[in-house]
Amino acid sequence: MSNYFTLFRLPENYDIDTNALAQTHRALIAQFHPDKFAAASAFEQKQALMMTATLNEAHRVLNDPLDRAAYLLQKQGINADAPEHTQFAPEFLIQQMEWRETLMDAKISQNIHELNQLAQTIAAEQKQLQQNLQAAFAQNQWEHAAEWVRQGRFLSKLAQEIHAAQE
Repeated sequence: MSNYFTLFRLPENYDIDTNALAQTHRALIAQFHPDKFAAASAFEQKQALMMTATLNEAHRVLNDPLDRAAYLLQKQGINADAPEHTQFAPEFLIQQMEWRETLMDAKISQNIHELNQLAQTIAAEQKQLQQNLQAAFAQNQWEHAAEWVRQGRFLSKLAQEIHAAQE
């Protein structure tokens, strides 16, 4: 597997320049777009298609803070999303249950105001979590970073459910 950071000429850090990522992605996609290889050999066409798929996947991973963190942790030999990592602090689990109850109640009562408040709360939690990830990576605290990734997955899923309920 190619290094996604190298592919986009970015330093291998949690903090990246997402504008540079987007610009490089557009330039590389234009360079390797399969349409440019329409007159090329079948092998070259397949290579261009594979490169485009790799570029798109690399961009998706690096552009998402949680996926980028999980990718960096994999490079340290840590699979933050492994099924055996299911233990969470009791406080986090209790908070998750409270948020889920709030979501369920707001959905049942179709309380848009409560859904919006919950969405704001979760967005603030996600922002704080990203700051925690930044600090963990800056201090090479891989296990802490892995915990934040796992908690972030819960928050992302909850944010998606809130968004779906708002529609």
